[in-house]
Amino acid sequence: MNFVKPKKSLGQHFLTDQNIARKIVDSLDTEIRDILEIGPGTGVLTQYLLQRPEINLHVIEIDRESVSFLHQNFPQLENVWSEDFLKSPVDEKFAGKFCVIGNFPYNISSQIFFKVLGMRNRVPQVVGMVQKEVAERIASKHGSKNYGILSVILQAFYDIEYLFTVNEYVFFPPPKVKSAVIRLKRNQVEQLTCNEDFFVTVVKTAFNQRRKMMRNSLKSICEEIPEIYAEKRPEQLSVADFIELTRLIENLIKK
Repeated sequence: MNFVKPKKSLGQHFLTDQNIARKIVDSLDTEIRDILEIGPGTGVLTQYLLQRPEINLHVIEIDRESVSFLHQNFPQLENVWSEDFLKSPVDEKFAGKFCVIGNFPYNISSQIFFKVLGMRNRVPQVVGMVQKEVAERIASKHGSKNYGILSVILQAFYDIEYLFTVNEYVFFPPPKVKSAVIRLKRNQVEQLTCNEDFFVTVVKTAFNQRRKMMRNSLKSICEEIPEIYAEKRPEQLSVADFIELTRLIENLIKK
């Protein structure tokens, strides 16, 4: 098998530029040996990951045609999991920590990051190529129009770097939007100073009505929002502000 037909239903856009593939793999800056590549497709990143002797590479691919291609063209690749990353208990497959890399399917990129977030104490680094818009959203700081749910929740646990932009014409088929590569490195925060599930609820509720002031957008959670945040809109709050706001609301609810 020398060709894999990209499947629109899986959001497949195969990277064809070898220089960009090398650049993505070189962006993986870690001493962790176990590496998981999500959605390797035809192995454009896989080939360069296999050239790094310090890496113990595992790949997970939902497309059976791509899996057959990988088996045929990379016989040295021992750990090929024909599974759906979003449904697979991947953390159970590793004894210790592991890093994640991939050209993430556009249609599930946010879900991939949320799943990684649930394994954050096992995943110290992620290098991913996603839609440029998603990358900008994840990396943006408070005060920006792109700042939102993904920005706050991921930045609470990871340091985010927007590495570089990738043009449409280096893919087959070319997507309708530009892509970008970002790197997430686990920060030193082991646990937030508030209930983490409630933190996620506060952030999501606030940004679901992002044009409203916090006293209105969070009314369903708490009637009395602390005055310091009450007249602000969600994009005006830093990650630290959201953590503090969550803690204050928790205390108000307990009274």
